[in-house]
Amino acid sequence: MKTLKKIKISVLLLSIFTIPITIEAQLYRKVQNQPAADQKLFHLGFFVGFHTQDMVMKNTGTPTSSGEVWFADVPSYSPGFSVGIIGDRYINQYFNLRVSPSLHFGEKKFTYREQKTGEKYNTTQRGDFLTFPIHLKFNGGRMHNMRPYFLAGAYTSLGLGLKKGEAIRFERMDYGLDFGVGCNIYLPLFKLCPELRFSLGLKDLINKNNSDVSEPDILKYRYAVSSGKTRMISLIFNFE
Repeated sequence: MKTLKKIKISVLLLSIFTIPITIEAQLYRKVQNQPAADQKLFHLGFFVGFHTQDMVMKNTGTPTSSGEVWFADVPSYSPGFSVGIIGDRYINQYFNLRVSPSLHFGEKKFTYREQKTGEKYNTTQRGDFLTFPIHLKFNGGRMHNMRPYFLAGAYTSLGLGLKKGEAIRFERMDYGLDFGVGCNIYLPLFKLCPELRFSLGLKDLINKNNSDVSEPDILKYRYAVSSGKTRMISLIFNFE
């Protein structure tokens, strides 16, 4: 009987000391927001973001009739604004397929330099365009309310408001590749997904048709550039 009594006392004391530990563990345990959010077959969203536009250019090095040799470059980046919508298709626990038509507002600044005299000519072109990307998104493991991801895909774009008679002229259609990294942050009502994306244009965008220009001062800048491909870095905030 004494042994049974000792066992009962020991169990009671163990329970008394265990209850505070259990309560503390419950208080400090993180609540998992939207545990089934990634299992939806389809979901929609939108994004806003900022970007900088660049262009990788090749110069001809061909002298003009007066012996001038001009070289073009993009000396600095100007910030732009992006906005778009998201359509996401669940494939499995690691992969999603998504499309995100978007509109980008920005500009490109060009500086032309004459090889011998160092004379400069600066010009700015609007860089507004629509993009139609399709991406495959790879999701890592979820850690409480965060889940990193990587995405890759391709896009086509359509230039808006392109002007004739400028020192440099672009084709309207472009295409290229996208690569990005980001993190799903699960909030009580939605997912916030900051993302860093790199876009690499594959098409030569320099329009070689110079029939819209007759002034020699403009033509010498046109003849200076042989090809140019777009580059863009974007910081995007997805709301899903």
